[in-house]
Amino acid sequence: MSPIDTLPFDVTDEEAIGGAFDTIRRRHGRFDILVNNVGARNRKPFLQFSSAEMHGLLQADLVASMLLSQSAARLMKAAGGGRLIAVTSIAGHLAGRADSVYTVTKHGLNGLVRGLAPEFGADGITSNGIAPGGFTTETNAAAYADPRIRSHFERRTPLGRWGRPDEIAGAAVFLASPAASYVNGHVLVVDGGMSISM
Repeated sequence: MSPIDTLPFDVTDEEAIGGAFDTIRRRHGRFDILVNNVGARNRKPFLQFSSAEMHGLLQADLVASMLLSQSAARLMKAAGGGRLIAVTSIAGHLAGRADSVYTVTKHGLNGLVRGLAPEFGADGITSNGIAPGGFTTETNAAAYADPRIRSHFERRTPLGRWGRPDEIAGAAVFLASPAASYVNGHVLVVDGGMSISM
């Protein structure tokens, strides 16, 4: 099966998701690995959020992953196994000021990872997560460009720097590989030690 880098539809549109996975089933007969890496962020004080903005983040950061995992698990179950991998965040373990709604969604995503592990384990499907710290991705470009935020992460991280995108790829490859066949319900933190540093 060819890797799918981007999905050409709204990831909260159940009909579109179903159609995409039907196409995968017809073309390839199976689906082995799902890496849920969809998400959005809206950093601002909790009291400034509208209901629509809260729902928008919940849809993008949690509901989309639930819907994609549901469709993927159906195909994986029929094929006798697979790997569900969700990219969460250290915000699923830690909390910061003016980031509470995002933190709620990432805690929920960690719960999804753990909830699916016992649900599908007997079907040969593992469910795990990756919790990145500060990485120099497009999504974090504005944060990295802000000297205050950039230096905060550099000071808090024992390695003294932000992570590079290629440094998270190994975690996904490991969780998708036979080497992780007995890893289930785990959230692997990849943050340069930030979350364990005083």
